[in-house]
Amino acid sequence: MPSLGQNDSSQMCPHGCCPTPFFNSPTSQSTTSKPRSSSAECRHSFAATTTSSIFPNTRFTDHESIPSLQDSLSEFCKVFPQYSETEQVDQVRAKEYYHLSASNHTCLDYIGIGLFSYYQLQNQDASKTQVASSAIHQTVSSPTQYSDIPFFSISYKTGNLKTLLLHGGQESEFESAMKKRIMGFHNISENDYFMVFTANRTAAFKLVAESYPFQSSKKLLTVYDYESEAVEAMIRCSEKRGAKALSAEFSWPRLRIQSAKLRNMIVSKRKKKKNRGLFVFPLHSRVTGARYPYLWMSIAQENGWHILIDACALGPKDMDSFGLSLFRPDFLVCSFYKVFGENPSGFGCLFVKKSAISILEASSSAGIVNLIPERRLFQLAEDSSGTDAEFEQKSVSSLQEEELASFSGRIQIFGILEKGEPSELQNPVVSAEPIAPESSAVEETHSPTETFQIRSAQGSENGGPDIECRCLDQVDSLGLTLITNRTRYLINWLVNSLLKLTHPNTEGVSLVKIYGPKVRFDRGPALAFNVFDWKGEKVEPVLVQKLADRSNISLSYGFLHHLWFADKYADEKARVLQTKEGGSMGVKAHKKKDKDNLGVTVVTAALGFLVNFEDIYKLWAFVARFLDADFVEKERWRYTALNQKTIEV
Repeated sequence: MPSLGQNDSSQMCPHGCCPTPFFNSPTSQSTTSKPRSSSAECRHSFAATTTSSIFPNTRFTDHESIPSLQDSLSEFCKVFPQYSETEQVDQVRAKEYYHLSASNHTCLDYIGIGLFSYYQLQNQDASKTQVASSAIHQTVSSPTQYSDIPFFSISYKTGNLKTLLLHGGQESEFESAMKKRIMGFHNISENDYFMVFTANRTAAFKLVAESYPFQSSKKLLTVYDYESEAVEAMIRCSEKRGAKALSAEFSWPRLRIQSAKLRNMIVSKRKKKKNRGLFVFPLHSRVTGARYPYLWMSIAQENGWHILIDACALGPKDMDSFGLSLFRPDFLVCSFYKVFGENPSGFGCLFVKKSAISILEASSSAGIVNLIPERRLFQLAEDSSGTDAEFEQKSVSSLQEEELASFSGRIQIFGILEKGEPSELQNPVVSAEPIAPESSAVEETHSPTETFQIRSAQGSENGGPDIECRCLDQVDSLGLTLITNRTRYLINWLVNSLLKLTHPNTEGVSLVKIYGPKVRFDRGPALAFNVFDWKGEKVEPVLVQKLADRSNISLSYGFLHHLWFADKYADEKARVLQTKEGGSMGVKAHKKKDKDNLGVTVVTAALGFLVNFEDIYKLWAFVARFLDADFVEKERWRYTALNQKTIEV
């Protein structure tokens, strides 16, 4: 079965996704038409043309010699003329995310999808302030009507996943409407899947690990070229429950999957292929940008594996090309953050195929949450519960004070922070009741009585206050082709331009090393790289990140692991491998535990759909400054001279 992530080579290149010169060269503009390039030829031409057309036969050895932003943009548009067709994104950015330009902030440190726009956030903040202020002149018996607020907090549930899936739980209309909006956005049918809100991505992975029957289906097989906090938590939990954890390996330095090894782990040599274990598959790497053939899911299903799809690294509308109805994974995990360029904390989503519920085991599960909508200011419930009685005894002024003070905390509860895995340690603020581990049913910690309707781009339906997921609407409007083409042009220009930076010594040492795919038509919008000084020594990623932050560029860093080195890279293997803590262990590790602790720390950059050319140019210009042999020392001195703490590496 062919990969659904790539077009068949016999098909035409869809939607004009290749730069114009591929189809409109001077020799092809005659009246005699020639056969159009196939998709495979288009992909090859894209890589070849990008490499040969962007700064051809040029090496930059001085950061002051790189072209200006305007000159670079002009050349970029010549190589990728269809970039101009994506100006809708620039219009959305200018209107809805104007804070990115106003703050001169380049946000390249997380990947994923937001729910709301900055414009929407600011309007709601202004509305809140106005309503709270006017409430001073009102009495509690005459509450302010305040409804159009999309922001919410989360509150933990107790109990187990299987009970919730089998019997359901009390669910507010707000949660029900939000689920429909998210499932609709991902093209996931409510007839086939249940959806559960989780505290974050890690919580979703742990929920599956705690409920999957590893006693009978003993294997857990993962495909990650980087260390993931969520996956590591799943591995630890599953091993405690009797699982045998396995991992795919990735060939150095392009980090392609070691196909023969992975196939041997997937394919069963026995005739009985039922319930071999759980196969955890990301559609592409959120660190290196490597995309993986969907064929692996088909092979795993044919050999009796249950499938968990990690869709957290998907770009906007990528699910449209996934082919969910064909593969129908047993589990799927995704996540959402709040507003691009703001604090992107938030929540995760776990989808469970209805036919897979029967295999789960009932076990105490943490991490399931309710979404708690912001209550209308000073609105009293009709009944007289203890909480409401206390509410009535408060003065209007004290209520206003508390509401305004709490907004900043509650307003930041939105989607999982996608700034690399360590960020998931930043747990969202929650309103949780004491957990009762012995409880077998899922208990609600809060049951909002308000009626809500999620408003999509097509408008709201029946009744209830409207809650608009403005970012999702914008992505729906822009569409898959436009967004994919835009990020394809930007990421490949960045990769090619970084590789043009070379130290000015006679050896010509490259400033940047890129791990994973380089210039490639179907690479993802993420990049893993390291900066090296003129002696060939690596500049520690954490230092690069801190210096970038001081230039208003937000980057992250990660840890590549499960690396496989061919014999010709034996010497390089001894040089580059290090522990997670940064120490070198060479090639002396033989035990599985020691090998799992070895890898390569890298700087990472992720391109969201709102990233523009100026953003990637700023990153390129920043990295070019390392061509100055004294750049790091100058920055250390400047940092200290400003009476700030010295950067510690």
